[in-house]
Amino acid sequence: METFRFLKFKVYQDAKSYFKLILIISERINSYSFKDQIRRAVLSIVLNIAEGSAKKSDAEFARFLEISLGSINEVVACLDIMKELNKINKKEYEDLLNSSEELAKQLGGFIKKLRNKS
Repeated sequence: METFRFLKFKVYQDAKSYFKLILIISERINSYSFKDQIRRAVLSIVLNIAEGSAKKSDAEFARFLEISLGSINEVVACLDIMKELNKINKKEYEDLLNSSEELAKQLGGFIKKLRNKS
């Protein structure tokens, strides 16, 4: 198995870009705990892709990708709250939601591919 193979995955690259977007948007949050929560959730997406890629089986890797998928849902919930608090406008929310959906689809496809190999 290739060392640090996650560096070549498109989903990893896209997750890093998503992380940067959320990091910038989260600067608008005044509550430390809320800001910390959304940042930990978005970082979890990236780190679980990386950690899972080092697992010995495709089933284990898929489980880590599922955790990343759960973290995307957590980020979207935070974005929904930000929208309700007027920290992001409707257009920003929709753009971020589209980015979230695209990343979730990539993860879902990758999970399916790994599960079918097993």
